[in-house]
Amino acid sequence: MPMNDRFTSPLFTSMRFVAQRMMLKPLVWTLTRVEIHGRKNLKDLPTAFIVVANHSSHLDAPLTMGSIPWGKARFLAAGAAADYFFDVAWRKWLTALFFNAFPVDRGGRRKSAGLSKQLLERDVPLLIFPEGGRSKDGVLGAFKPGAAALAISSNVPCLPVAIVGANVAMPRGQSWPSNGRYRVGIVFGAPMRHDSGESAEEFSLRLAREVVRLHSSITIPGVPPIEVKE
Repeated sequence: MPMNDRFTSPLFTSMRFVAQRMMLKPLVWTLTRVEIHGRKNLKDLPTAFIVVANHSSHLDAPLTMGSIPWGKARFLAAGAAADYFFDVAWRKWLTALFFNAFPVDRGGRRKSAGLSKQLLERDVPLLIFPEGGRSKDGVLGAFKPGAAALAISSNVPCLPVAIVGANVAMPRGQSWPSNGRYRVGIVFGAPMRHDSGESAEEFSLRLAREVVRLHSSITIPGVPPIEVKE
């Protein structure tokens, strides 16, 4: 993989800044009321890390990426389903432009195997939704252990993030946020590393429990709590 490709090149980084910070973020922040908690937990992050968050809305990626300071998010690459976001040229390039996206195979294919680890080795942080897809009803799905296993093999921390209310502001099936500027919350937890002898499955469960705890730390009317699915 070229060391100065679209993930890290100055040209694409500048284009991404315009797309993310001058177009997408102002739009999302205008259509919703965003509140951010736990920003102090971003202070000591290394350059390479994995963001893990619950996933129930198309708002999740822009909310999470837009809430992280640009200095830490300029190379942040979001995992996107290869069978949808990378199957059509125009969708692939829009996803790459706005989210610096890399393909994630949901059907067990290994076409892009190793790419995520190569990106971390190049100090490109990743945004991964361990549920593997958007929740249909806002209930937290079981975390797949892939993100935890990647963190262990790459020796990088995971940044747990709870997204609160995005499924109400823009439920699955909608292509635009609901009218009324619904409140949404982004809650950053402290970076987490795997314990000695801890398996990927155990670390993944611990991450899921922390996301649930962060989710319950704030209250937004009309947004039900989530629980760990073990």
